[in-house]
Order: sequence, then C-alpha cells, then structure tokens
Amino acid sequence: MLSAQSRATNNLFLVGPMGSGKTTIGRQLANILRLDFNDSDHEIVRRTGASIPLIFDIEGEEGFRQRESEVIAELTQSSGLVLATGGGAVLREENRRHLRERGVVIYLFASIEQLLRRTSRDRNRPLLQTSDPRAKLEELMQLRDPLYREVADMILYTDDRSVRSVVKEILIRLEEMDSSHKTNTNTVK
Repeated sequence: MLSAQSRATNNLFLVGPMGSGKTTIGRQLANILRLDFNDSDHEIVRRTGASIPLIFDIEGEEGFRQRESEVIAELTQSSGLVLATGGGAVLREENRRHLRERGVVIYLFASIEQLLRRTSRDRNRPLLQTSDPRAKLEELMQLRDPLYREVADMILYTDDRSVRSVVKEILIRLEEMDSSHKTNTNTVK
C-alpha cells in the first residue's frame, strides 16, 4: 500500500453523496494542484454516449454499477489525478479497495437539507426521481455514510461553505498529512 505522502502527491479521490460538491470542488482542486481532473459519471456518459438516466432505464442500477466499477478500476491506475466519483461508487468492495490503495480519499459530507437544495432541479439523478426525494436521500445516506467513512482519509463538511473554503481546507489537510509522514519517516531512522 502506498504511503500517505505518495498517495497525496499522486491521486485524490472525492467520495460522498450526490450534491455534496465532488465535481465542482474536484475541478478547482485539480486546477490549483495542476493535476488532471475526471468525474467517473461523466466518463461513463462519454464512453457510452448515453445519459445516466438512460443507462439506468436500459441496464438497471446493476448495469450502471458494473460500468462504474470498470471506469474506477481504470482511472484509479492513473497518476496525478483528481477523481470525483459517483455517489454510489463505494457500494462495491472492489471500488473501495481501488480508492483506498491508489490515492487519498476525501469524503465530502453534506446534510440532507443541503443535498436536497443542491439536487432539487437536477433530472440527471435517477435515484431521486421519486415522490419523496428526502426519504430516498436519507435511505441512501444510512447505507452509504459508513462506507464513505470507512474509505476516507479525511472528512470535510461542505454545508453552507464556498468551494474556495473547502478547497483551502483540503490543501491544508494534505500538507498536514505530508508533514506528518515526513516526521514519522525521520523518526524511524
């Protein structure tokens, strides 16, 4: 397994529920760090030429999750990447393993209220096309939150925060991880 330092200098993977800011924050972070940026959902759409709702309609959630696993397995092998994952990427053990072993995993946490506000007009979220999106988000968070926490190297709360402030906190915490690793390496000598 890679050390925190080498993982921090190579890849950053953003996990969290839909609407937590993974894509927006990831783009900004990649820009500042001069790393490549990718979004696993956008990559699936690019490769298939089909929207996520259409993939869900034709292949079901299981078909989408298989495509997602293939994309994550491939993209996480890159170096110098910031990757925003889909909200359900952590459901499969193989995805969690790839994320843990191949980069620093950052869990962007947001409250149900915040998620509802951020996703209320977005029709590209098939799991929320229901009569009670709040209940669906609560159900998804109950299942996924422990998995996000299991895989995360750091957890950041994004409620009512600007993209800039979240990115700044990530950079500070990455620097702290790097400093801690250097201190531990020097003490071992």
